[in-house]
Amino acid sequence: MFDRISYINEQNVCVNLRTDVEIKSNILSAHVILSDAEKNLLGEIIEIGNGKVNIKLLGEFQDGKFFGGIIRKPLLDAQIRMVNEQEIAIILGENNENAMNLGKNPFYNGAPVYLNINEFFGNHFAIFGNSGSGKSCGMARLVQNVFLNQNVIPYNANFILFDVSGEYSNAFRILPKINAAYKYRVFTTSETNNEGEQLRIPLWLLNASDIALLLMSNSHSQLPIIERMLKLAKCFAESSEISEAYKDHLIAKAIISVLFSDSTPARKKNDIFSIVETCSTKNFHLDAVITGVGYTRKLRECFNIDKFGTFTESILFTEYVTSFVNDKFDDYEPSGYTFYTLQDLEKALDFTLISDGWYKNENTYADAVTVKVRLHSLITGPHSKIFDYHDHVDVNGYLTNMLFINQEKCQIVNINLDDMDDSIAAVITKIFTRIIFDFSKTIPNRGSVPFHILVEEAHRYIKNDTDNYLIGYNIFERVAKEGRKYGVLLGVISQRPVELSDTVISQCSNFLIFKTNHPRDEEYIKKMIPNINTDVVDKQKSLQSGTCLAFGSAFKIPVIVKLDMPNPSPRSANSDIIRYWGK
Repeated sequence: MFDRISYINEQNVCVNLRTDVEIKSNILSAHVILSDAEKNLLGEIIEIGNGKVNIKLLGEFQDGKFFGGIIRKPLLDAQIRMVNEQEIAIILGENNENAMNLGKNPFYNGAPVYLNINEFFGNHFAIFGNSGSGKSCGMARLVQNVFLNQNVIPYNANFILFDVSGEYSNAFRILPKINAAYKYRVFTTSETNNEGEQLRIPLWLLNASDIALLLMSNSHSQLPIIERMLKLAKCFAESSEISEAYKDHLIAKAIISVLFSDSTPARKKNDIFSIVETCSTKNFHLDAVITGVGYTRKLRECFNIDKFGTFTESILFTEYVTSFVNDKFDDYEPSGYTFYTLQDLEKALDFTLISDGWYKNENTYADAVTVKVRLHSLITGPHSKIFDYHDHVDVNGYLTNMLFINQEKCQIVNINLDDMDDSIAAVITKIFTRIIFDFSKTIPNRGSVPFHILVEEAHRYIKNDTDNYLIGYNIFERVAKEGRKYGVLLGVISQRPVELSDTVISQCSNFLIFKTNHPRDEEYIKKMIPNINTDVVDKQKSLQSGTCLAFGSAFKIPVIVKLDMPNPSPRSANSDIIRYWGK
């Protein structure tokens, strides 16, 4: 079939076809071996015409092993032949203790394609494809194959799936039937959906960036308010002797700042009463008894205004208040995880805004009002139930409660966000990702508890930061850059890769690309994915549904893979119009 090499250029090898041999099969995209006295090179036929074929070099066989990439070119007298079955098995992946089946290769009579488990699941990966290309089914089949694989029993796997359309619950319910030790769990943000447990997040596990996300903060000057609010919420929720003394110290300093302000006596009285009512202690409440020389007064009685416009007991009250000021508390930080609610957070915010004078400064007034209004809207809105977590747990306890049912390990946790709008769903995905990432960094044996965070419709949440509200930092970009060493791995599933964060995609090591026709997406894939060429991207244009182009560190070469339909399938099929149109 093949004659001598005609020429070799920087990109390809051109080979003459023999005129006395009829080509009986389509050899386009087939693989060939170019052998000379020194080496055996693997190539792929990328063009046929005028009695010649162009071959793109892919790698080299050495001692029965394949190595991707080309350092040496073949000699002009190299012999060319089609790959044999043994070589096909090597380049499509070998079935061993480090591998799992992905699907079948349609070019080689359905030969199985295997991926290297550590190389694939030990790195970030991405799945792209148009709607209807088989992307969702492909993702479901990929995860199902993890548990159907007999080479590795993934009992300690932690797949956290953000299911934004509620389509995967059906796909993974089979898990316990594969192995009784496997468990699958569904959490839902819907209060009426009976297909899962109601999702609840402990409010006290959120940091300032998480709260800024929740409140859609749009100004950096709002962050000090939020940070101060969180610190006070923890302090006010504590009940130890030192925390009580700290509260008295805070109240006393706040009252003193009001007393010595230039406000009117009536305004001072109103502000002081607001401070005491917002945060009261046994020493500071309106009926607290203050002892003078031979007489007593209740705190509220110290603010009677005389005919000169002054407080009748200002000296008595000032001496009482200053007795609780203790400078050692200026650097006090509440320790650990303290239980508090959204209502406690609102009280802490009220105290912050009154005591620190945010309302009185025209430059900060708008920020203060915005934070207060948005927090109150969250409290009175439907999403407040998500943060109504009754058990007092730390991060370890919370994740343990999520990943275990009756002391049995759950390998897949599906968080169904189907009824959430994008703004709150994005916040939930980022909060969970940040909690998992921070937890993983505390594990002594780094990377020993891997988490795979799978984000469906990722273009809605893992974006370049063009949002019009402050997010602190992009947790997905941080995980993309640092998560691998801690065992926190991203699986990004999207039909619009052009809308995704450039940083996240550039850190992905493996890709499954189903049919993608949008020219902007094609151009984006060419630019953003390392070590990809135009030929590889062009292949996916003609793929059938359920067939993908797989390439990356887990594969020897870019390879076309036909995945089996998942069983059971996710609920991602189109509506049966004829059936539902019928009478």
